[in-house]
Amino acid sequence: EVATQADQPEVHLRPNAVVPYKSVAAVMASAQRLGVTKIGMVGNEQFMK
Repeated sequence: EVATQADQPEVHLRPNAVVPYKSVAAVMASAQRLGVTKIGMVGNEQFMK
């Protein structure tokens, strides 16, 4: 739905500490393939270890 909007809102993923990075990356890649251009991750401190 977001990808079809002319002026896309920002989409933020907020994974919790038990979500593997590969799962988050897969969701972000899928969104990009659908045409989502404003996507990011917040609260990703668990991936900074």
